[in-house]
Amino acid sequence: MAVTLGLDYGTNSVRALIVDCANGREIGSCVVDYPSGHQGVLLDDRDHNLARQHPGDYLVGAERAVSGALAAARQSDLGFHPDQIIGIGVDSTGSSPLPVDKNNQALALDPRFRDTLAAQCWLWKDHTGHIEAALITEKSRALRPQYVAKCGNTYSSEWWWSKILHCLNTSPEVFDAAYSWVELCDWVPAVLAGVRDPKAIKRGVCAAGHKAMYAEDWGGLPDKEFLCALNPKLADLRDRLYDKAYDAATPAGKLCAEWARRLGLREGIAIAIGEFDVHYGAIGCAVEEGVLVKVIGTSTCDCAVVSAQKTVADIPGICGIVKGAILPGFYGIEAGQSAVGDIFKWWVEVVCQGDAALHEQFTAEASQLRPGQSGLLALDWNNGNRTILVDQRLTGLILGQTLHTTRAEIYRALIEATAFGARAILERIEEYGVPVKTVVCAGGIAEKNQLLMQIYADATGREMRVARSAQACALGSAVAAAVVAGVHPDFATAQKAMTGWKDIVYKPRRADKAAYNKLYKLYMKLYDNLGGVRNVNLGRVMKDLLEIKDNATK
Repeated sequence: MAVTLGLDYGTNSVRALIVDCANGREIGSCVVDYPSGHQGVLLDDRDHNLARQHPGDYLVGAERAVSGALAAARQSDLGFHPDQIIGIGVDSTGSSPLPVDKNNQALALDPRFRDTLAAQCWLWKDHTGHIEAALITEKSRALRPQYVAKCGNTYSSEWWWSKILHCLNTSPEVFDAAYSWVELCDWVPAVLAGVRDPKAIKRGVCAAGHKAMYAEDWGGLPDKEFLCALNPKLADLRDRLYDKAYDAATPAGKLCAEWARRLGLREGIAIAIGEFDVHYGAIGCAVEEGVLVKVIGTSTCDCAVVSAQKTVADIPGICGIVKGAILPGFYGIEAGQSAVGDIFKWWVEVVCQGDAALHEQFTAEASQLRPGQSGLLALDWNNGNRTILVDQRLTGLILGQTLHTTRAEIYRALIEATAFGARAILERIEEYGVPVKTVVCAGGIAEKNQLLMQIYADATGREMRVARSAQACALGSAVAAAVVAGVHPDFATAQKAMTGWKDIVYKPRRADKAAYNKLYKLYMKLYDNLGGVRNVNLGRVMKDLLEIKDNATK
């Protein structure tokens, strides 16, 4: 039995998954919460835009998660032995860059910087660089329009250069102490492979292309003249980064002796190139041309692929069109919403001061409501808008409340808002020629929340499928490991053997179509007006909501 190991670094925890390469059977898994900060995230009460993580948590988490997964595998399969693991794949959140020294040690592991927030990993949802993002957008549109055209024509504060430039502007002592910067999904494979020189790290084109303006069309990373226009020190940094980035067909390296001992695995096994969680998650969901994968978690990321033999138009407002970002030989197309599960968690745990039981209560009560019955309409911008506005300075909204509005009604309105945001993304990418025949959802929410899945089907007018694996991101990493280890000759063969969808299908209900179309039209009025797209008269929105409510209660 040949098996591979997927390591999935999420927002709050790391998951290890051991998979049988012959059929995708999941033999053992383990989830370990990050020990630092609040639920693994380092925060600052003075700045709600800040979100960092301690890099030491990633290393401790890997050891504990792999140990737990090995124990679980031994228990579930008496024939299992760790020596059967022939490859490792790693995925992570992103863009989550961290500063490193000349030996590829995370700067935060140096006692001098242990408690310095700027020296930590800058988590994907850190938006402190919004001013820098606006500057990068401005300079790119003026000097190198091709750079920003491939990432939706607006550079985001969630991405690589915004965060590094913000570190330079606000914590120059950290920037100067750092020899280089590495994405989390590239750093962990490099550490496992024993790479001591940051310039020797095999960087993945997934992170490079989607977040760092890398493209072979213009010779890799942005040129030094452009970076100098932002800050000369960024131009100097470019020499200490990388010249080439690789797709998932290229291994990141082999497991070194030190980490083989720490993990209890064989030295020298293959390590796949790092990708972002949702991109490997797409592979774990059997992505192919015509399939849109939605990984629904704290945020949502949408991924699609189009053959590299075709021409893909630049799509305003998306997170990038990158050759090889998901599957070799295909353009990877990424979009997403900056908050989804985080919004529901905020409502239940922060506002309503509840727990899982209250969440279940709201779900049960909200499921009894018809579309529009609450009279409410929300905007899902509590953590900014990732796609299609690309504006992290936007905030959430709940409209239409009365003195009779209930907590469950607001909960449902928040779900509907995220569904409308998903519909806006679908319509945008199809408008620019990306085919979407099937929508496949993955993640804990897709697995557990039937109400949300049905609302998504009704609000988008699309059938919603569910990935066979509850751990699609880790599975996708394991699939990549199986390919680079030589078990399968290519990704198509590996996906056919190791991935699939559940039989369950959420189908749009005809009875709800008209109400959701009316609500979506009002949602887009708010979207365009408050998002700064165009001026729209909002004078009738509240009254229209009341009319929809009246019709729903008849």
